[in-house]
Amino acid sequence: MHKIEVSMSRDLFAENKKIADANNVLLKKHGVTAVDIMGSIGSGKTLLIERMIEKVIGKKRVGVIVGDVTGDDDYNRIRQHHVPVVNINTGKECHLDAHLIEHALEELDLENIDILFVENIGNLVCPADFALGCDRRGVVISVTEGEDMVRKHPLIFQIADFVVINKVDLARYMDVDINHITQDLNRIAPQRYFLTDARHDQGVDELVQWLIWENE
Repeated sequence: MHKIEVSMSRDLFAENKKIADANNVLLKKHGVTAVDIMGSIGSGKTLLIERMIEKVIGKKRVGVIVGDVTGDDDYNRIRQHHVPVVNINTGKECHLDAHLIEHALEELDLENIDILFVENIGNLVCPADFALGCDRRGVVISVTEGEDMVRKHPLIFQIADFVVINKVDLARYMDVDINHITQDLNRIAPQRYFLTDARHDQGVDELVQWLIWENE
């Protein structure tokens, strides 16, 4: 039984990688830089994307793909910024996969997009296993989730290119020492990290500078 499950998993991951690679080729063909934004529900992914849109609009042409199990709340928030956006509802699935992104890309005019933000489903487990074809993958966590998020979910941080520790303004109210989080990152997944308070637009400029302008 275990051999069958392992075989099926390998086939699934292999097929996903094949489609993800094709997605990346398509995006590069149109000159689109894509960023996969992962993280828990409530970590502030949507607001962070909104802040980044506000900072680059008029300088870069932005598109967004929003993933949720159900509903269109985040989709409607992004629409208010007047950028192309596609909503994906996965039903019972806890992650986006390359096939879903493949179809979402068909709904976007890639010739008129420079930066594509993909907001993944809200959790710190499933998305780690499924590349989408994006150029960079980032994880957003909030201090309201506690100090132990990195050591409890090491894989998603290890496969990420950058990490955002959000809602830092609430650390003192949550009795959270941000140094403990960054120490875990440096030990388990020494990636580039940013400290942000997206609600009050703190720290987002540094993230945008590194993510969009320094890596052109």
